[in-house]
Order: sequence, then C-alpha cells, then structure tokens
Amino acid sequence: MTVSFFISHITPLTFFCFLLLSSSAAADLNITSILSSFQNLTSFSSLLTSSSVASDLTRRQDPITVLAVPNSYLSIPPASDLTRRLPPSSLGDILRYHVLLHYFSWTDLLQIPPSGVLVTTLLQTTSRAPANFGAVNITRNPLTNSITIQSPVTFSPSNATVLSVIKTLPYNITILAVDSLLVPYDFNLMTSETRPPLGLNITKALIDGHNFNVAAAMLSASGVVDEFEADEGGAGITLFVPTDGAFGDLPGNVRLKSLPADKKSVVLKFHVLHSYYPLGSLESIVNPVQPTLATEDNGAGSFTLNISGVNGSVAIDTGIVQASVTQTVFDQNPVAIFGVSKVLLPREVFGKDSAGAMAKPGNPVVGTNVQPPETSPSPENSPWLSGPASSPFGFHEDMKSNGERFRLQSCIVALCCIGLYLLV
Repeated sequence: MTVSFFISHITPLTFFCFLLLSSSAAADLNITSILSSFQNLTSFSSLLTSSSVASDLTRRQDPITVLAVPNSYLSIPPASDLTRRLPPSSLGDILRYHVLLHYFSWTDLLQIPPSGVLVTTLLQTTSRAPANFGAVNITRNPLTNSITIQSPVTFSPSNATVLSVIKTLPYNITILAVDSLLVPYDFNLMTSETRPPLGLNITKALIDGHNFNVAAAMLSASGVVDEFEADEGGAGITLFVPTDGAFGDLPGNVRLKSLPADKKSVVLKFHVLHSYYPLGSLESIVNPVQPTLATEDNGAGSFTLNISGVNGSVAIDTGIVQASVTQTVFDQNPVAIFGVSKVLLPREVFGKDSAGAMAKPGNPVVGTNVQPPETSPSPENSPWLSGPASSPFGFHEDMKSNGERFRLQSCIVALCCIGLYLLV
C-alpha cells in the first residue's frame, strides 16, 4: 500500500513538472514572438508576419538561422525603398533569403574559415533563384572575427555584417542581427513568385526510370505519394528512392510488406526531405542531420537522416543502414529524386530498441539517441556586445533582461517541483 500511494502521487507530480518546463521551451520556438519582444526588431517581425514567410517557418522542423534587420537599418535606403515599393511576393522572397537552412551557434560562427562557407537559404528551395543565387556565402575576418554575409557571386553589391547574436535555442533556431537587407544577385524583384508549381507525377517518373518499379508500387498502394506531390510547392521535396535491387537485398527478417499500414507509411516518408536539394547541395551539405517527412509526424529529433559528401558521392546513414546515392532520377526545382543503393530503414522501427518507438507527434521517441543540446554562448560575451558600437541601442539590455527572465522562470519552476516533491 505504501508503494502504491507513493507512485500515485509522484507520477502526476512528475507529469506536471514536465508540462511546466516543456511549455516554457515551446513558447520560445515561435520566431515572430521572439522577434517582437525586441523593440529594435519589430519592423522585421511585422514583415515576416504580413508575408507568408512566418507561416513557412512554423511548418519547418529543421534547424534554421534567421538574419534579422533592426528598425534603424530598415528605415534608411535602400532597405526603406524596397520594403515600401516591392509587391508582397517579391518582398517575401527577399525575406526567405534571410532564413539560412542551418543552425549556427556563436561557436560555429567563430569556426568559419576565412575563405567562407556556402549556405542554402529558404529562397533556394523555391523555383525562383537561378543557379546558386539563393545561397549566401558567410566569411569571417580572422583578425577581427567579424562575420560578413553576401551572395556567392564575386563583388556582389549586396552584403551584410553580423551585429550580434539575438537569441540561440540550441540545435533549433539562432537569430542574428545584421546591418543590411540582403538582395539576391540577379534577382528579378518584380516577377518573383509568378512561376507556376511543377506538378510532377512522382510515380510516373519512377516507372520511367526503369529501375524503381517496387518503390513506385509501394508508393501508389500506400497513398503517401499524393502527400508527396502536394508538398512540391513551397520549399519543395527531395526523395531517396531504393532501386529494385535494393529491395531484393533486404535481410530475411525485414518484411516491409507485412508492416502495418501506419508503419509502412512512416518508412516511406523516411525517404523524403521536406526541401529541394539538388545533387550539388547534397554533396556540400552543411548540416548533415536532416529531418524527414516522418520527423514531422513523430516529433523533432526522430526519424532523421545523416547525409554527407564523401569523395564526390553522397552517403546516407540511418543509424542501422549506410547507403549511397547511385543516380539522379529527376532534378528540376522544386523536386529532386535520387536512386539509392539500399532501403533506408529507420532505427525507430527496425533497431534493437524499436519496440514502442513510434510516438505521437510532440512526444519523445523511444530508442532514439538524441544528443544533449550544446551550451549556447552567452550573448553578453559576444564581441559585438562588449564594445561601445557593438550593436544598435537597446539590444544588449533587451537580450540580457530576456535571458535573466527565462533563467528566473526556470528556477521558479524547478523550486516549485522540488517543494511539491518534498511535501509528498
């Protein structure tokens, strides 16, 4: 009786504490809410909200870095002219150019080589940026550690310098303040977003590839292909499709056809990234851990692929299977389809700890080794915040008060939980 009484009190208490802590973290993931709490970023926040970019960001689960332009820089030419005269579609694409599809902590920025790194932006995943003009080149001055962001085109007239780190949520979102509104090179400001979506028939493309009949049949039977084709708009999609030979090489204890419909659907979604990546981008990918469509159904950190470029080829690691890209089946923005040498088996379904691994959205996934978040650098210690001209007026105070408020809130919640535990 004593043990039963103890557990009946501890279980709801633990659950209550978990809800308090998780609700605090979840509130920080709303990027427009974070921006609006800084007085010098209200204009940029309003631009995100008034365009479709804010809704695009809420649907994305992969890590991002946002380049936010303070009010004082948006209010002067040429930024003020662009925000006043551009149609919403063109302005939306300029804002997408300020969303990097990679998480950069302060430590990551300081490790950028002087030669720079090429980073894909949200604009590159649409069909409206020619070549790699939707990417940015980030360079670091080794003498001053100043970070410059500009088009990969040499002598591009549009560039910006990082002023400060506004907010860092490890492995999820970083918000940087920059001193200029970036415009992609050779970007047609007046015709943005006028190109119609591709509308590719994925099953037909696979059948035409002559080596993907098994995958085409499974996609059609499961019905998930309709969802894939619906995702061709916006950021686009990238599919890794096993060849017929890859299905024939499956171990005898792996029976895909005998899986329940929901698990079979998850395995198929595990082969799809919710962004368009041409082969060149995969070969030089900056962030190797990529969420899949299955991640969106089962929670952040689950059903991810580790993608890396190795000796001119693309390697894909699921945690229990290592595959490689063998051919390009189709590649036209916003859809890329690549043949892969093996069926990508998620460890959450086929790993040793796969029992109960399928979780509802938002819940942790059993059997997934999630890395602990890195200790994010204190914004107060940023070089740009320590000097007299480090950032626009009010940034340091806002950032400090915001961080202290979050730490105080966390301490109060922790103390409440400890007090309730002792009372029990």
